[in-house]
Amino acid sequence: MVITVSLVTLFGLVLFLLLSSKTLGYGSALIAVGFGFFLASTGAAGPINRFAESLIDAASNL
Repeated sequence: MVITVSLVTLFGLVLFLLLSSKTLGYGSALIAVGFGFFLASTGAAGPINRFAESLIDAASNL
């Protein structure tokens, strides 16, 4: 759970920075948030979470 909250915070910060630097428009940001929301409710959420956990485990073992 801590990893999920941290990743949400990280992605939220990146999205905020992209919006602040005008690299990403508000429409694109809305689409990105919607895509993430709907992706989390599909069958792809499990493999994505396992992949993120394996990357975190690999980084912590360095």
